[in-house]
Amino acid sequence: MRIYLVQHGLALDESQDANRPLSVQGREDIARTAGFLSLFEKPRPAHVLHSGKLRAEQTAEMFAEAWHVSGHVMQTDDLSPNANPEVWAAKLNVMHDDVLIVGHLPHLPRLASLLLCGDCDTQPVRFQNAGVVCLEKDDDGYQVVFQINPTMFYEGG
Repeated sequence: MRIYLVQHGLALDESQDANRPLSVQGREDIARTAGFLSLFEKPRPAHVLHSGKLRAEQTAEMFAEAWHVSGHVMQTDDLSPNANPEVWAAKLNVMHDDVLIVGHLPHLPRLASLLLCGDCDTQPVRFQNAGVVCLEKDDDGYQVVFQINPTMFYEGG
């Protein structure tokens, strides 16, 4: 089973729009990251889940469209920035289908840390807006398969 952990794309500041939709840069970054991955990885998550915040929902929709899994996008609980990562670790431990989760800091790094190291505070992975961390679950636990960030597509990134 593969788990694609995605930090939402760069959003507008709250002073520009209280709903914090994706910025133009955020949309460009997601298009690059999702498009690049679709050329090689061909991800087919059975579920594309997001926190319900507009920037996460828009990010989930863009990834789902690029990966041709648009009908599987759903809002779900316990993905807010300060949610307890143990809730999703327990859910993932009983899942068998690939899943893409679009969330926020500090929840995503804490979840990845818990899955990889058994400790929420170790944080072996640094997340970036519109970046993807792919974990694979097998009988021995979780391993990092790859990480792709939009900064890879910019000079000096």
